[in-house]
Amino acid sequence: MRKILAICFLLIPAASLHADEGMWLPSKISGRIDEMRSMGFMLSAEDIYSEDGSSLKDAVVLFAGGCTGELISDEGLLITNHHCGYDQIQAHSSVEHDYLTDGFWAMTREEELPNDGLEVKFLVRMEDVTSSVLKGYKEGMGEGKRIGIAERNSAKIIRKAEKEGAAYEAQIVPMYYGNEYWLFVYQVFSDVRLVGAPPSSIGKFGGDTDNWMWPRHTGDFSLFRIYADKDNNPAPYSEDNVPYRPKRFLNISTAGVKEGDFTMVYGFPGSTKEYIISDEVEYIAEKSDPYRVALRTLVLDNQKSEMDKSAGIRIKYASKNANVANAWKKWQGESKGIRKMGAAASKRKYEAAFEQWASSNGKEYAGITEKLKKTFSGMEDYRFAAEYLNEVFNAVELLGFSYRYVNSDPETRSTVMDAFFKDFHMPVDRNNFSDVIADCEKAAGEEFMPEYLNGLLSVYGHDADSLASFFYASSVFADSVKLKNASLQDMENDICYRLSESFKDFLRDEIMPAYLEGRKEMDLQYRTYMKGIMEFDSLRAFYPDANLTLRVAYGSVQGYSPADGIWYEPVSSIEGIIEKDDPSIYDYDIPQVLREIYAGKNYGRWESGGTVPVCFIATNHTTGGNSGSPVLDGNGNLVGVNFDRVWEGTMSDVVFDGSLCRNIVLDIRYALFVIDKVAGASHLIDEMCIDGD
Repeated sequence: MRKILAICFLLIPAASLHADEGMWLPSKISGRIDEMRSMGFMLSAEDIYSEDGSSLKDAVVLFAGGCTGELISDEGLLITNHHCGYDQIQAHSSVEHDYLTDGFWAMTREEELPNDGLEVKFLVRMEDVTSSVLKGYKEGMGEGKRIGIAERNSAKIIRKAEKEGAAYEAQIVPMYYGNEYWLFVYQVFSDVRLVGAPPSSIGKFGGDTDNWMWPRHTGDFSLFRIYADKDNNPAPYSEDNVPYRPKRFLNISTAGVKEGDFTMVYGFPGSTKEYIISDEVEYIAEKSDPYRVALRTLVLDNQKSEMDKSAGIRIKYASKNANVANAWKKWQGESKGIRKMGAAASKRKYEAAFEQWASSNGKEYAGITEKLKKTFSGMEDYRFAAEYLNEVFNAVELLGFSYRYVNSDPETRSTVMDAFFKDFHMPVDRNNFSDVIADCEKAAGEEFMPEYLNGLLSVYGHDADSLASFFYASSVFADSVKLKNASLQDMENDICYRLSESFKDFLRDEIMPAYLEGRKEMDLQYRTYMKGIMEFDSLRAFYPDANLTLRVAYGSVQGYSPADGIWYEPVSSIEGIIEKDDPSIYDYDIPQVLREIYAGKNYGRWESGGTVPVCFIATNHTTGGNSGSPVLDGNGNLVGVNFDRVWEGTMSDVVFDGSLCRNIVLDIRYALFVIDKVAGASHLIDEMCIDGD
């Protein structure tokens, strides 16, 4: 009896599921409806997900392959985050038409801007196809046979699904480390046009300083429109295309939110690792995150130093800088949160309880955690090298460009070159090269560096700065004129291309085989471990890790306490924007029109309690990919657009803490206020359904 009690004592803190934790598959949401109703949800599971009739899923899209967007009119109008549409806004920007700084608003349909390569995907249906994927497989056949059978069966299922409709795209995704397989069928639209974007001083207000932080005052939204052919089917861009007529679009509520109100996030979370073992958790917090943060700090400092010198350089590096900074800051919060929670120690206790149960009951899972730990130990150095060398390679723009250029078709090289030099500033890259190569030599060591790079450093006395000077003075890839006149042999013998090739070859031949072999073995072991803990912890509601498939997360509006003596309220307002306004700082220099509106309190219908709400926080479990997701109230109305998490809770990709993990949401009323009062684009408001209009 004492043994049973001891196991339960260890189990409770690690395995109990916080009410707001989870990223649930929409087709199985009926199993969560009772809890959702107890929190204030008023609709049915069929309202959330239906294959036969329209449902909320039909108003949600996977945007640009890594964000979420939602339909807010019956004419294909779509809202997502400003940072999700940032690449498109930046691509249309120039010094003459600086849409990043000034914003962009199409006042007519003819002014809406097409975007090459931009796609949105609607989920048509999802289905558990585990039995069909594994049809013909018998226990004991071996993993090779299992993989072969699964691949052949999957290919048949996908081919059949893609024939079901116009522009259908299907994929089969493993869940729970391959204990289940799910089919997702999408309809893909490729004519998606930019409709509106606030200036960055609204859409990116606070910049990297405020990123991942609360309180937040960022109007992080942009507007696009989906176009289709005259029959409402997906079609490539054409002037003859017409606005798409969706099966469902979201009604908008301006009633606002308050502490305790139900919230539901419906979107495409990218990646989580909720079930990894303690050793992996410790590796993330103590090695992977800190080293990558240190390297990206060097890159960010170099970018900022040059961006501060001119508007042209700032525009060139705006998107690059944001991309580097986003993970840089997230990793800092993640490692801190993991340590604060004692997550690795908690998982070790859970693993011990699981192993005691498995061995005491003669289960096949006995010893699986030790196998996982041994496998991880054997591949840890290779995993670190893969992560770190990729960071170094990506930090030096010229390396990636030279590799792409030489290996592209000759007829497309001029396009590749023009696109690269449009947003390239050599002093940034030269300083990055010097700093990250020196850092790489310290962090990775000679054993985990390309031989060609070791040789270059040896020639230059291991002085990375001297090597950088020679590198940029001699490489044809640093000069567009020289590159145009260079022969293929010149390019292949160039120091830049040789170094880029050595990175690629070293990763491919020396690092990735060992890492991937270990990763493959771990995934097989995780499949067994996952099956085991689901039996061991049978009262726990397990949700699959995020993998960029449509999910439901539900929670409530709540403040939080990040440290002793501090309490954050769950809402922010326009007063906070004015408090932060500083014309001397680019990220805090708001448009003059916003100052004037505030001075005159000219808020119109978007006023609430004498102010304009800007953002709020809730307990929904989100991650990357949820950017742009609709945040819905208990009646399924749009009350906000998800765009971030609080810094103290970014460890939620690994372990969720209900007291700290908060998603940050743009209050839809602020977006409407900006569209109406700042942009003067009331014609867009007119096509929305607001408060049941």
